[in-house]
Amino acid sequence: MKHSFVVLAYKESPYLEDCIKSVINQSDVVVATSTDNEYIRKICDKYHLPLKINPHPNQGIGADFDFARTCVDSDIVTIAHQDDIYEPTYHEEVVKAYQKNPNASLIFSDYYEIKNGKKQYSNINLKIKRILLLPLRLRFLSGLKFMKRLSLRFGNAICCPAVSFVNKNITLDKVFSCDFKCNVDWYAWEKLSKQPGKFIFIPKALMGHLVYEGSTTTAIINDNIRTKEDLVMFEKFWIKPIANMLNNFYKKSEENNFKE
Repeated sequence: MKHSFVVLAYKESPYLEDCIKSVINQSDVVVATSTDNEYIRKICDKYHLPLKINPHPNQGIGADFDFARTCVDSDIVTIAHQDDIYEPTYHEEVVKAYQKNPNASLIFSDYYEIKNGKKQYSNINLKIKRILLLPLRLRFLSGLKFMKRLSLRFGNAICCPAVSFVNKNITLDKVFSCDFKCNVDWYAWEKLSKQPGKFIFIPKALMGHLVYEGSTTTAIINDNIRTKEDLVMFEKFWIKPIANMLNNFYKKSEENNFKE
């Protein structure tokens, strides 16, 4: 059984090297990109890491994620986002979870947010997501379609960079590919929830998600793109009146993106 980190690099992120440092001593590491440049190449050379270049760039964020997930021949793949960091025990915990649940399709952990250089283990958004994930703490039921979708129908509770994919248990060629700019991950989880395989949640904060003014997520929220995509996702689980009600409620959580 082989687990690899694929660090998905984009342009010239000042956080890329910190991400690599957090995973390089845990398991095999590969860097994947659709924006090949000298900055990324120098960092790869510094840490003697293979660089995988997407031969079909400019097809959207979802296509970049699908490329990253399948650019290595490993049983388990973690797509590490260049702005985030991973705790030293992430690899160990994922492998342990897989050994107990070899029929899993996704294995993912809890996480903390990093704002202004400080780790936040608890805030409104994190508390809501942990509540939504309560059904998946029942591992003997975590392979049921109903239970997987129950943790998704009230919002996107699964943090994308905290996810490891058990590729041998995923039969879909394209998991992420869609027209979305923000909810490519929620789209993927909804898609996989209808396929065989457990969603295994590790209730430990094993990685840190960076939240900052220049992030793609923040720009999308400010452009109101996320709200439109949220509605599309809610309508996959609910009739339109309920979907609209949930979307209005969910939008309020975005206001906490930079609150302490």
